[in-house]
Amino acid sequence: MNTPDHESTTMNTSPGRTLDATRRTPAEPPAIREPRHVPLAHVVRGGVIEGVHHGSAVVLGADGRVAFQAGDTDVAFYPRSALKPVQAVGLLHAGLPLDGELLSLTAASHSGQRRHLDGVRRILHEAGLTEADLRNVPDLPYGAAERDAWLRDGGRPTRLAQNCSGKHAAMLLTARLRGWSLEDYLHPAHPLQRMIAETVEDLTGQRVARVSVDGCGAPLFSVSLRGLATAAARIASGAMDSPEGRVAAALRAHPDMASGSDRDVARLMRAVPGLIAKDGFEGVQIAALPDGRAVAVKIADGADRARMPVTAAALVHCGIDPGVLTEFATVPVQGGGATVGCLHATDALGPF
Repeated sequence: MNTPDHESTTMNTSPGRTLDATRRTPAEPPAIREPRHVPLAHVVRGGVIEGVHHGSAVVLGADGRVAFQAGDTDVAFYPRSALKPVQAVGLLHAGLPLDGELLSLTAASHSGQRRHLDGVRRILHEAGLTEADLRNVPDLPYGAAERDAWLRDGGRPTRLAQNCSGKHAAMLLTARLRGWSLEDYLHPAHPLQRMIAETVEDLTGQRVARVSVDGCGAPLFSVSLRGLATAAARIASGAMDSPEGRVAAALRAHPDMASGSDRDVARLMRAVPGLIAKDGFEGVQIAALPDGRAVAVKIADGADRARMPVTAAALVHCGIDPGVLTEFATVPVQGGGATVGCLHATDALGPF
């Protein structure tokens, strides 16, 4: 294949390996039941609590033990796109030959900026494929500004513009290099998805409770919040030459490719040196530091507005200076064109 002249596009062209020889023995899957969430965020207007967002949060210390938790951190749930860094590690195990910005894009819920769309095309070009080979669901760009500009130009939903297209292009490239079928690369029984499932169990340390389908059409694996935090910690603290370390390095070096230049996840990674972070639909967030300290958050009602203030409060338990997190700690509440209150984490997460 011809390699475009771009930074860190390809390396390590070995065909990959299974995890059987090295994977940890996973524990039993988390229970499937109604979560026992607790109030994690208050919406305050004019000094009155107008709304409450329930959820759960867990903080792991550098030793992997739970340093703080609120709510129900051991029940099964779907991490949604917060699982993408784990999926990217699985793709590297399977032989994905990407690093740098294209590996960050593999783990992305991208905004649909030009750099994102061009990056997806580059991955597809590596595989000798086009947008027509993608099997994700057509959609408009995820970023608000990008979506508005797309519609002004008469754009329609496409597979390229959908925020998971980087992951899907990387799946296709991996399948092509391994000689696996392309048409059914999203089927849970496909060898690619089986390797990703092995990686999920290896990094979370627990068996998958249930397999469903994510919004983009890819298999989605149900784990616990504690298991998700464990996976984030193992990626963030991975050796530089390991699949985990490569994904962490890509996210740190290219946070804008993993989300968008104005997205809170990219700003958080830029604000806290060494931090990796990934958001997911339905109010999910992970963040982890190079020494293995990690946070995982789930907002019960899926409200995105509560995700980052709760994450910021949880990160204080990792020893991060609250002053660094100030911009992420609250969301303004507007009334009549003025700020009349804010959304902030509850006392369940401790003082900020």
